[in-house]
Amino acid sequence: MKTITTVQDLAINGAGPAFDLPLHVGRPNIGSRDAFMKYADDIFERCWLSNNGPLVQEFERRVADYHRVKHCVAMCNGTIALEIAIRALGLSGEVIVPSYTFIATAHALHWQAITPVFADIGERTHTLDPEAVRRMITPRTSGIIGVHLWGRSAAVEALQAIADEFGLKLLFDAAHAFACSHRGAMIGNFGDCEVFSFHATKFFNTFEGGAVVTNDDALAEAMRLMRNFGFSGLDNVIYPGTNGKMVEIAAAMGLVNFDAIDAVVEANRRNYCAYRKELADLPGISLLPFDETERNNYQYVVIEIGADCPVGRDRMIEALCAENILARKYFWPGCHNMQPYRALYPHAGLLLANTRQVADRVVVLPTGTSVDEATIRTVASVIRVLIAAGDA
Repeated sequence: MKTITTVQDLAINGAGPAFDLPLHVGRPNIGSRDAFMKYADDIFERCWLSNNGPLVQEFERRVADYHRVKHCVAMCNGTIALEIAIRALGLSGEVIVPSYTFIATAHALHWQAITPVFADIGERTHTLDPEAVRRMITPRTSGIIGVHLWGRSAAVEALQAIADEFGLKLLFDAAHAFACSHRGAMIGNFGDCEVFSFHATKFFNTFEGGAVVTNDDALAEAMRLMRNFGFSGLDNVIYPGTNGKMVEIAAAMGLVNFDAIDAVVEANRRNYCAYRKELADLPGISLLPFDETERNNYQYVVIEIGADCPVGRDRMIEALCAENILARKYFWPGCHNMQPYRALYPHAGLLLANTRQVADRVVVLPTGTSVDEATIRTVASVIRVLIAAGDA
């Protein structure tokens, strides 16, 4: 990697990039290749590739045990898991969600002819503001989907109180929160159910996959039925289900990555601490903190570019990408500004002031097991030089 000490060293001024190869947000964390190949050999020996195989069953047990929850229903991906959870809960009409989330949260509702109603987030928390949720409830509201963003939990108790008051279902999109806790209890134990994503870019992956976790026996049984076409026993279909099953090779990847989970958390925590040290005291740069009294996966390193920063957020992203540091501006511009929602609800943004402000100032920096402290020092040096130079 190249040393960056002056503005002339920056690629935006014609110099070569700091890194020869792109440095990604969300580069996969991968456990033991040898252990994975052993699982793969076993799969070939059994010739059991899908349809609730033994590795999927073992994977479900480990996920449930790890999060201290009764049931894990593994799925082919997180979006299908969310769609099945929504249908199993009987949601209809309108469901309140944040706009500041990955588009799949809204799409999972729209795909089933349910209206996503976008409520604002807390400016500091980046998660649903309970009072904003309360303001959006109508007679057509059937549920709330909270999102645990960056691995930091949503306002669980306040949202549950609102759901109880109005007789609404409550589920959580926990795609960022695998292996995290809230007030000492593991994520997975809140609301009616919670949905994980195991996409390759997530802290914990199964190549591609997802799961719904719940303590509700009947809900878990309904979702197991729905993910397998509605079959209840051989040749007996009792519900219009779909194909949401996780395959054996994906479960094998998950089992391997379970054995590496502590090492990944430690690498992420080390990187977070290194960024915190390197970026301290830079004007207009604030690093989103983690609650060290909770279990965290430290999956995302999130900085906010304040109004007092000499460099604007978009200029920062442009300069970092020129150095092959592929930082991202999640979740800009918000779901309500994407199609079809921009056309369907053109005035939604009038009630989403915090969403707009947060989306306009967030930058997510590379981390994970492929990033080390020397890499972080170089990333920080680019940001430091940019700030020193201002927008010049």
